[in-house]
Amino acid sequence: MNELAADAVSPSVAASPECRFFGVRHHGPGCALSLQTALAEWQPDCLLVEGPAEADGLVPHVLSPDMQPPVALLVYDPSTPQRAVFYPLAAFSPEWQALQWAAGASATLQFMDLPRSHWLALQQLREEGLAALQDQAEAQQASDDAQALDDADTLSAETPAPEAGSTRPSDPLDGIARASGHPDGESWWNAMVEERQDARELFAAINELMQAVRAEWTADDPALVLPSLDAPGLAALSPSQWRAWCEALREASMRQTLRAARKAGHQRIAVVCGAWHVPALQLEAPQCPSIKADTALLKGLPKLKLQATWIPWSHRHLTHASGYGAGVDAPGWYGFLWQQQRGDTPREVAWLSRVASLLRQRDLDCSSAHVIEAARLAQALAALRGHPATGLDDLHDATQSVISAGQDTALNLIADQLLVGHKLGQVPSDVPMHPLQRDLEQTQTQKRLRLKPEVLERTLDLDLRQPNDLARSHVLHRLRLLDLPWGEPHPTQRGSKGSFHELWQLQWQPEFVVQLMAASPWGGTLEEAASRKVLDQARSATALDELARLVDAVLLAQLHGAVGGVTQCLEARAAVTGDSLQLLASLPPLANIYRYGSVRQIDTAAVATVLDSLIQRCAIGLPLACSALDEQAAQAVRDALLAGHAAVSLRDAAELRQAWHAALSRIAQMETCAALLRGLCTRLLLDDGQWSDDEVGRWLSLNLSAAAEPAEAAAWLEGFLNRNGLVLLHDARLWALVDGWVCHLHEAHFVNVLPLLRRAFSGFSASERRSLGERAHQSAGGTAAVGVGDAALQALNLDRAAAVLPLLHQLLGVAP
Repeated sequence: MNELAADAVSPSVAASPECRFFGVRHHGPGCALSLQTALAEWQPDCLLVEGPAEADGLVPHVLSPDMQPPVALLVYDPSTPQRAVFYPLAAFSPEWQALQWAAGASATLQFMDLPRSHWLALQQLREEGLAALQDQAEAQQASDDAQALDDADTLSAETPAPEAGSTRPSDPLDGIARASGHPDGESWWNAMVEERQDARELFAAINELMQAVRAEWTADDPALVLPSLDAPGLAALSPSQWRAWCEALREASMRQTLRAARKAGHQRIAVVCGAWHVPALQLEAPQCPSIKADTALLKGLPKLKLQATWIPWSHRHLTHASGYGAGVDAPGWYGFLWQQQRGDTPREVAWLSRVASLLRQRDLDCSSAHVIEAARLAQALAALRGHPATGLDDLHDATQSVISAGQDTALNLIADQLLVGHKLGQVPSDVPMHPLQRDLEQTQTQKRLRLKPEVLERTLDLDLRQPNDLARSHVLHRLRLLDLPWGEPHPTQRGSKGSFHELWQLQWQPEFVVQLMAASPWGGTLEEAASRKVLDQARSATALDELARLVDAVLLAQLHGAVGGVTQCLEARAAVTGDSLQLLASLPPLANIYRYGSVRQIDTAAVATVLDSLIQRCAIGLPLACSALDEQAAQAVRDALLAGHAAVSLRDAAELRQAWHAALSRIAQMETCAALLRGLCTRLLLDDGQWSDDEVGRWLSLNLSAAAEPAEAAAWLEGFLNRNGLVLLHDARLWALVDGWVCHLHEAHFVNVLPLLRRAFSGFSASERRSLGERAHQSAGGTAAVGVGDAALQALNLDRAAAVLPLLHQLLGVAP
């Protein structure tokens, strides 16, 4: 009898499934806790979660012990990886808790948002349409500005008209927030929902609230505009019309997914979505669109072929400041609330204990008494403000008053380290990965080189004599060739052991995964991809210095397969290049390779051959290239000439240095060469010992004589001094040359040359000019200055001074 009764009842039960809606904030610990409790009590057999339909097959990975949030679902177009959408999830995200519960309970789970394949295709069409309209407008304006003004009315009908300013607030909850004493809807939701832990009827209240707010908010909205599904039609929508149409598509897709779940026979269906969407998903509501209307709205949407995977995410990229539209202000605080929700320690004490620990680590004063008093003040503030629980604002004000004494230093540190934090999630190794991504994450970094991605910026000092550090350097250089700047080198900084060390500034960004996918057409491994890309760049390069830098980069990255090809491109370009300045610019990177080749275990024989050829050709053509240059061009050549001179010095070959010095000598003596460069070459020949002091003095007097053009003389002196006041100050020979020339000037010539000296000395720092003036003053004092020194020496008590000499000898380790 009971069995017959059960059989009679079962059809009616199956025909009326129960559906409960859980309107949440996408990253809220209060919603996540209430959802976790509700699912455990109700035990639904089907969960529909707002998210990309392309990621349904990735749900089982959430139970892996290696899956550590924050993580993100990445949905992307394999043909254009930059066209991608991220769905970040933290441990305190309600959607993450729904995924974990469904996977653990073996319940059916399905994402219910509009498939990203449609959304990205629509977005691509709209971008193409807007770009076409922009090009059309620019072409029309360029052809005839007057006609463009006459046709303004016609053009405005084709392009989206600017929207009139709206006086209503950006957040629908702002009105409720102000009525309850909160500055905005964000802070109201935070205090009333996320920071309280006793709301068992939370979702019923949220659903009722959203029904009322949405009805009032959308009451005056214009009718939905249905565009044609092509680029011009989508581009014709104004921004507000586009947003309204996209939201209508999303909610229609959600309703269709819900109808399909009911039709599949599920009896307890839990819908987890943004609270704003809950009223639009009530299928029994009178205003709910029909199946026919939703089907018509979704019909004929364009589609792309997409792929999805899990990637690590960071707390910093969950914030509003990162540009994430659904971000929160303090993910670190929300993470604390989620961890502390089931603990016995009061929230105020637990949080302020973290603050105290952080400040003590930074050598800032924070005692137990500070913590106790700040906790009491936070509780009192929460009570005075009518908050259901002590919130972040209360704790912030208490910390500012009691612990930081009104100073911002401690608060800024707390905001960076605790409110946001530097947590970076991780994903298991069996999630779908592109071959290039797998090569980096599994083979190159975590397993072999122990180069772990971190969101916190840090300095890495590599000892290139160690095989592991040398391999790390190769990986970082290969990534830079693929336009993925995980590490930024500091070539001007050296480690504690000189050229054997290489300093890098490392900081991993989650979006690097997309950049890595964008590089995937070049190859399946870092070495293969970087080699192919740099070879392609070398074939299309037209400047010799660009090719030289590519040779440098290839050897630093140890891309054996690309060295020969790039070097051949360099040799071929150099053979047909008659521009000596291009040859000059290519010398520094090649010289650096030659100098540090032994450190990096690089075979520099081929580089040395190319470098020697370039130096010889540069020495032949450089004097002619330095002729007939204006002041601006001479300044540019000066920097290239100094770099080239340093490169020749690094090569340190007698024949090459001789040819180079001959070229410098010709430039210094050619009247057709720019005065700046003539002065510079004279100085370089003096420094290298090629010209004697007397010869340099003769050329200095000749170029700065009364018969010389003032501007020419000033430029020559500027090049001769070479912007370096310290060398003039400490080089007695150079000082004597300049001082002797100045002292032999007659009064009229000195008055004429004084502005030139001021111009030449203006490039020195203030301290250098002051030191030069003091030395000139001492030189002018002559014997009088010595006399002052002798008088001071006679005033010393030599017997007392001698008493300390034995101790000084002992400290310095020298014999008396």
